[in-house]
Amino acid sequence: MTIETQDEQRAATKDRLAAAPISHDVGFLLAKLHAGGSAVNNRALAEFDLKVRSYSVLILANSGLEPTQRELADFLSLDPSQIVALVDELEKRKLVVRAPGNQDRRAKTVTATPEGRELLAQAAIAARHAESEVLAALDDAEAAQLKALLRKALWG
Repeated sequence: MTIETQDEQRAATKDRLAAAPISHDVGFLLAKLHAGGSAVNNRALAEFDLKVRSYSVLILANSGLEPTQRELADFLSLDPSQIVALVDELEKRKLVVRAPGNQDRRAKTVTATPEGRELLAQAAIAARHAESEVLAALDDAEAAQLKALLRKALWG
């Protein structure tokens, strides 16, 4: 079987299964978009030795908001131990630093280093290309609307 024939067969299967009732279930749709988006983003970020989770921590560390590890865990819906591991790895690479928090000195804030800011600038370009790939079926206005609706559903 040729690659063209395999691609046509996959497309026909996708179209057939997309007619199933599950294709109207928001949980399924979000999970499918997340899985596909994560795969594309992880491929794009691989050249920077980042994955979606570590990239997310790096973005937040570079936000100027000085998030604590607990805030990162809550915001990213990750277990605190996962955040510790992600921050450990980024810190080992000298991309972020931990510091005592201003409000609570026991809480550690996470901030990007100059090296982290530089790497983030490069990785962000790859991430934008990955986002364009994932949302290729949408025009710019639709992509902006999707993002606005997702933010509204998450944070009101």
